[in-house]
Amino acid sequence: MSDERPSAANKVADTNQRIVVDNFRAPVANWALESDAAYILSLSGCLETLTKYDHAQGKVVPFLATEWKQVSPLEWDFTIRDGVKFQDGTGLTAEAVAASLNSVLRAKVPARAFGPSAISSVETRDEKTVRVTTPVDSPLVPFRLASVNTGILAPAAYQGETVSPFGHCTGPFVPVSEKAKQSLTLDRNESYWGGDVQLAGAEVRFVTDGATRATQVQTGEADISLSIPASAVSSLENAPEVSVLNADSPRTATLYMNNGRAPFNNVDFRKAVRSALDLDALAASVYEGAALPSTGPFASTEPWASGNTVTPKQNFEEAKKLLADAGYTAGRPLEIIAIVERAEFADVATVIQDNLKNIGVPVSIQSKESVAAEAEVLAGNYDMLLSQRNRLIDIADPIGFLTADYTCKGTYNLSHFCNKDYDDVITEAARTSNTEDRYRLYARAGEILDSQAVNAWLVNQQATDAVRSNVLSYAQDPLSRYVLTAQTAKSGS
Repeated sequence: MSDERPSAANKVADTNQRIVVDNFRAPVANWALESDAAYILSLSGCLETLTKYDHAQGKVVPFLATEWKQVSPLEWDFTIRDGVKFQDGTGLTAEAVAASLNSVLRAKVPARAFGPSAISSVETRDEKTVRVTTPVDSPLVPFRLASVNTGILAPAAYQGETVSPFGHCTGPFVPVSEKAKQSLTLDRNESYWGGDVQLAGAEVRFVTDGATRATQVQTGEADISLSIPASAVSSLENAPEVSVLNADSPRTATLYMNNGRAPFNNVDFRKAVRSALDLDALAASVYEGAALPSTGPFASTEPWASGNTVTPKQNFEEAKKLLADAGYTAGRPLEIIAIVERAEFADVATVIQDNLKNIGVPVSIQSKESVAAEAEVLAGNYDMLLSQRNRLIDIADPIGFLTADYTCKGTYNLSHFCNKDYDDVITEAARTSNTEDRYRLYARAGEILDSQAVNAWLVNQQATDAVRSNVLSYAQDPLSRYVLTAQTAKSGS
């Protein structure tokens, strides 16, 4: 797969051009920043944060804050950038920043990266300084302020009953209108603090069907399509004026199992499910070699992995013995919910259904959009869920994912897993400033999750986007946070 777009070097930017981006999800919760709507606003070039995680450099860099320092074990001061105006013309001040961050912090369902368990308070020190206080020593506060959920909106955004980003961001693009669950239209921010904006505007479309996203970039209906399914890659690679871009992504397709509900509350049953699956065949068939079979909760190449590079092998006899040990007898079909935003999950569910049939576990399949499934899953009203989770999406360090997804009080604990030893490891890791020591604790946490067979981790995926050749200066972000920037451009041909 290529990371070079055909003929892009020979094209000249036309600043009167607009661009169309097909995204794989729509905003929810009336644009509340504590929700996944923040990702839409960030990739659309509207929402900006105090800090920013630079994936290429592997570190946190300045954004709306120019510098920061830890002034005491529990306090961090952030200096606000001069000369920044919100899109409504008002100035960026420490007071506005604190008000925006406190709106997220005090939300009924706080952001996973910036909730009361991690942040005690946000207050102003002077008109250019914001102090963030934590309940315990936390070396990762700058990482938390790079989360898109901590994006800063003008005070006027909070005047109504719901949050309004329209005209209230600081970024290179101003959202001007939306078609509910269909698209967001944006215009150039003529007064952007970060320099000249190369596009006149953009339309971000919410297209949950992966095949449609692939078709639209091939026909030219879209200029950029995000998260291309594996089944569409080969046709796009052969399409004229289209490039397929790949990047390693800390994202694993996962069969979530409800640890709080029978029969999944028995570790032997969960191990039996895992033993029944052929991950090598799954990666080769459904993913057509575009994903690697998983070795556990982390990719083996990640610095916090435990060093295990062996993919679990299918073993029906072992699985049947584990079922017997669990005292399982077949009854009602167990349901797999397959999230439709990932087109391949329908086929993955069918493969798993067949694998489990071979050990005497009947399975039914139901397809749902993630927004429709999430509430029931979080409430524990499900058996199995096929979904994917990016380990660095909450904050660019595994502590966000490991805390939200697997601690007893985790706010995104889809597995309904609770283990004191695991929680103790995560608590220690959150207070550990030395990176290598913290990574060793993450590896230990991963070993606990693996030994308990909390979920079946299936394949490690890549971020795959498709881009037409008249799109210039597009930098792929494996975490899909930054798509439209001031530098993104388009030629007139």
